[in-house]
Amino acid sequence: MANLKELKNQINSVKGTQKTTKAMKLVSTAKLRRAEVALKNSRIYANKIEELISSIAAKVNSIKDTINNRAFHDIETKKVDIIFVTADKGLCGGFNHQTIKTVSKMIKDFKEQDIKIRLKGIGRKGIEFFKFNQFELADEKIGLSAAPNYEEASKFILSSYNDFMNGETDKVIIVHNGYVNKIAQKIKIDTVLPLDRTKVEVNDNDILDIEPKNDEELVLTQLVQKYVEFSQFFALLDSLAAEHSARMQAMDAATTNAGEKVKELTLSYNKARQEAVTTELIEIISGMEALK
Repeated sequence: MANLKELKNQINSVKGTQKTTKAMKLVSTAKLRRAEVALKNSRIYANKIEELISSIAAKVNSIKDTINNRAFHDIETKKVDIIFVTADKGLCGGFNHQTIKTVSKMIKDFKEQDIKIRLKGIGRKGIEFFKFNQFELADEKIGLSAAPNYEEASKFILSSYNDFMNGETDKVIIVHNGYVNKIAQKIKIDTVLPLDRTKVEVNDNDILDIEPKNDEELVLTQLVQKYVEFSQFFALLDSLAAEHSARMQAMDAATTNAGEKVKELTLSYNKARQEAVTTELIEIISGMEALK
């Protein structure tokens, strides 16, 4: 049976851990509320701009040969930009691992198809993993996933946008672990370039039958860039909300496990103390009997 003092120290240690995990759960809960509000406000704009860009992409299908914007064309994929988003911190269960696992599988699949990959990362955990495993990162950013900023997000994805438009790459994909609800997260793989024309259904009467002018080309270019930039920003907001929900769950589970461990150690402590008292009584009685 373990020493009483050792058991007491273990109980106090686990109780200290339990207080810490409980506090971290409360902090994550508060941060999640703020992240949910930001995500909800941004989702309205995200849905509208995606609906608009998809609708335009579908409608210009019949006149795509007269449009110079590369985002509206079917392109043979030879080189891909993969942008992943992970957290800067851990203690959030399998949140980061799921993103890393998905990206690793995508890299493997693309290599099997002889497609070149350029990897870019946001978030310390993912960046450290791929660097440790000898993956070369074309670009990286730490701190942005913890505090999403539209200007910084736009700057980060701008090089991928420009390279696609200039023909240096053929596809831009954003991968992140997204928010579903307080107890669930889901991996999201979003191909932002080229534009997906299959997301909406368009009637034949809706097909554009006009020749695009220079100013219309400019509007399309600006709209596509805005869509790409906001896709990156929204992925950061979505990932942050998912991170807080995952951490809240992880800390709740850790707090529960700590409570169970305290009960287990307390039971062992009580048994050990009872045995010690029993042993002392036996020794006292034995001593008294020896004096008779």
